[in-house]
Order: sequence, then C-alpha cells, then structure tokens
Amino acid sequence: MKGLNVWFRKGGSAALLAVVISLGVSGLALAQTAAPAAAPSAAATTAAPAAAPAAPAISAGDTGWLLASSALVLFMTPGLAFFYAGMVRKKNVMATIMQSFAMICLISVQWVVFGYSWAFGDGTPWMGGFKWFMLNNMPDVSPLAPTVPHLAYMIFQAMFAIITPALICGAYAERVSFKGFVVFSLLWATLVYDPVCHWVWSPNGYFSALGALDFAGGTVVHMTAGYSALALALLLGTRKGYGKENMAPHNLTLVLLGASMLWFGWFGFNAGSACAANALSCNAFVTTNTATAMAGISWCLIEFFHRGKATTLGAASGAVAGLVAITPACGFVNLAGSIWIGALVSVFCYLAIQVKIKLGYDDSLDAFGVHGIGGTFGAIATGLWAVKAVNGHDGLFAGNPGQLWIQVQTVLATMVFSFLMTVILYFAVEKTIGLRVPPKDEELGLDLSQHGEEGYIM
Repeated sequence: MKGLNVWFRKGGSAALLAVVISLGVSGLALAQTAAPAAAPSAAATTAAPAAAPAAPAISAGDTGWLLASSALVLFMTPGLAFFYAGMVRKKNVMATIMQSFAMICLISVQWVVFGYSWAFGDGTPWMGGFKWFMLNNMPDVSPLAPTVPHLAYMIFQAMFAIITPALICGAYAERVSFKGFVVFSLLWATLVYDPVCHWVWSPNGYFSALGALDFAGGTVVHMTAGYSALALALLLGTRKGYGKENMAPHNLTLVLLGASMLWFGWFGFNAGSACAANALSCNAFVTTNTATAMAGISWCLIEFFHRGKATTLGAASGAVAGLVAITPACGFVNLAGSIWIGALVSVFCYLAIQVKIKLGYDDSLDAFGVHGIGGTFGAIATGLWAVKAVNGHDGLFAGNPGQLWIQVQTVLATMVFSFLMTVILYFAVEKTIGLRVPPKDEELGLDLSQHGEEGYIM
C-alpha cells in the first residue's frame, strides 16, 4: 500500500487522468457490446467456418514456477549429499558428497546430449529414440507442459534424472571406486532410468498409455533407484568389518541438515510436476508437506514404542520416507489420503530395515528400505486413495479397482527391470574396470584412497 501511495504521489494528476480515461474507454466498449448487431446474411452464415480451438499460450507465471521448481529439485541433490555424508564414517564423508556432486555434472550433460530424447522422444512405447539428439528437432512445447517453453520442461526433468542415480549411492556407500561409480552411473541412467521414464511419463510410453499414475516419480525415480540399490547391496557384499565394527553415523547434524534441504527442495519435485502455477500444484504442495510431517511423527512413535526413544536419525528417515511415498500420489490424492500415506509408509520402511538387519545384507544407508519400499508403497497407495476431484482419476477406495491393478502392473515391471538390468550392469563394470575398491583402500577410507583428500583436518 505504501508503494501504491508513492506511485500516485509521483504521478499526480496525470495518473488520475489516465484512470478516468481508461474507465471511459471501458464503458464505451461495454456499450458497443450491448448494442444490437445487424443480422448476418445467410451466405455469411453458411460460409463462416467453425473457429479452431486456440492452442494454449505460453504463460509467464507457469514458466517462472517451473524454472523455480527446477532450481528447487537441483537443490535436493546437495541435500542428499549432506544427508548421506552424515550417515557414513568420517573417513568417507568427502567421497560420499562427491558422488552426488558428480551426478550433477555428469547427468546434466548426458541429459541434453541424448538422455532427454531417449526418455521423452516420440519413438516406440518402450524407448524414445535419438530424434532429439543435442535437443535438435524438438517441438516448441511439450504436450506434457503446453504452457511453458519446451526447454523449461526439459531442464525440469533433467533435475529428476540427476538425483535418481545419486539415490543409489546409499546402498553401496563406503566401498566403491570413483571411476567404477561414474561409469556404472552413466550406463544406469541410460539403460535403466531413461527407459522407465519413457514407459511411465512419455505420452506414447507403454504404461502411460495404459493409464499408470505417477505424478512426480514414485516408480520412475524411487523404485528404479531402490531396487537397483538392493541388487548392488547384495552383489557387492558387506563392508569390511560390517557387524563387528562401529559404523554409526559420524555427524547427525549433517543428516538433519540434509533432510531439511530435501524437504524444502521436494516442493519443487512434487508441486512443480503440475507444470503450472495452478490449483493442482497447490494440492501437491499441501499433500506433500502433510504426508512428510505425518511420516516423521509415525516413525518417531514407532521408535518410541520399539526402543523407548525417538531419535533424530529416525525423525529424518521418517520424513524422507514420507516424501518418497507421497511423490507419485501428491497430484491425485486429497488431504485425508496424504495423512494415511504418511502414517503407513513409516511402518513399512521401518519393518524393511528390521528385515535387513535380520538377513544381514549391507544396504549401507537404507536406500532400498526407504526409497524402494517407500516408492512401492506410494505407487500402490496412489491406486488406493486417488480421487477424481483432485485430478480426474479414482482409486480403489473411490470405486475404481482397475486403477489399482494398473499400478500393480507398473510396480512389478519397474521392480523386475530395474533389478535385472542393474545385475547386468554390475557384472559389466566389475569385470572390466572394477566397481568395488580393494580391502586396503576401503580400510584407509575413500576420501584418501579415491580423492587424496580429507573431510576433516584435525
């Protein structure tokens, strides 16, 4: 209001005159509209073709929101770096951060050269092809985001492609070589992430045509990363000294910082997936925050009744599990559905971690327990709690069991494909340049053995 007063003071009578003239012109236009028009001739009536519906115009508001969301999603990858780095031992802190940072560099280039075309190009139902190599020959806008320039949608999707292989790092933390990690991640992004992305999100993708619902990446991001994480944890074996040495998180402050950054950036991840500044993005924003908060509460309650204390690590893990589970559902469920999803995902993820402990496999930072299980539950929960009033689709609880069956098919295909392809890629990399570091390098720590640096100079 103060700014408005200053404007009027500076404009003086000229501003007032402009307002009066504007009102006068508007009134004249209204009067002309109200006046009866001459009846058109019969020839004119028959000759005039029906007007074609206008194509959606580029919206500055939608474009601005999508670009801001892209920055928020990029911010999640440093958040993931801190989240994971706090959970490893201090001799591996910089190597863990470097893995996430390297994905920003590597996948940013892969995506614009051929990854986006491979994932979203108009090829077959199973792959996009290379028609848009180096972003050439792309339409001005994507049918998935018709009110923003195509480049804006492309760079938004690039941020999803960046963080997904970084999520897998939690399964094999503290025991892979940097060169093996880089080669594996590039192959994985090309042969696992990009194809599944095409199946589920591309307009002519198989599961997209089938009617699968994944608003922001439950199957595409979290299930692909989660089941690949499980495969690698099993194939690589346990860390040296696992079960005998203390491998507790070395810095819970970093863990909480990273979780908070993830929560903040996730609003771009989920609400940005509406690709417009509209009511749907608001619904995704609110359901995301609610499910995340509910999952944090649920995890703390589970810990309290199971162990007698609620931990900061548990609160952070619960919040991340809630973010994972609501991701595919946030644009399809209402507030009640988000509360149920948040409350239940912590139960499933907590149980998965207890099973891991019993079985003895080394999913170092619970990438499968949180992302694999949380993503699976979220994808199925979308088929349970989706309501047509939010985004045109009903789930089982709204009387549409068919949607749940579609979700189950998508989940099964993603699970099997991600796991098997990761097994193939593991052997391809391990038998050529090597993936796991030698025992002496692992004992020394990856900071020194892989990068010649230390995270902490005491």
